[in-house]
Amino acid sequence: MQTLEMNVNGSDVRLEIHPDETLAEVLRDRLGLIGTKIACGEGECGACTVLIDGVAVTSCITPAMKAHGRRVTTIEGLSRDTELHVIQQAFVDSTASQCGYCTPGFIMATKALLDANPNPTREDIMHGISGNLCRCTGYYQIVDAVALAAKRLAEEGRK
Repeated sequence: MQTLEMNVNGSDVRLEIHPDETLAEVLRDRLGLIGTKIACGEGECGACTVLIDGVAVTSCITPAMKAHGRRVTTIEGLSRDTELHVIQQAFVDSTASQCGYCTPGFIMATKALLDANPNPTREDIMHGISGNLCRCTGYYQIVDAVALAAKRLAEEGRK
């Protein structure tokens, strides 16, 4: 067993974990943060995307110990109480999901993109979400949602 200490969504966490546990497993199974989805389990689909110190990572293939001493943000960490984050609301308003399984990963990839590039072009957006796959949509609404989120964040002057 190893001791994992990290900050998850603003709260310090200390756990004893097996060395082979992935970050997704720890988040879902140990901390109950089931918004982080595991689909492919191979880092190919992006459904498990979370942020480590603001950088988007596929948590299904990230060893949990890579988060030791770092700040992890999951989809649950974006909203405040009952108020959705601007990015989450933009996905709702743009009808950017159908089944919704991939949506948390897209939203977290969007957060990383917009933190790094608050005024992306459509090409920047497509590149920024290229690590995420959706089997239900044609991506048009997802790209529209990211653009809408960027616009709203700029208007509000916040991240």
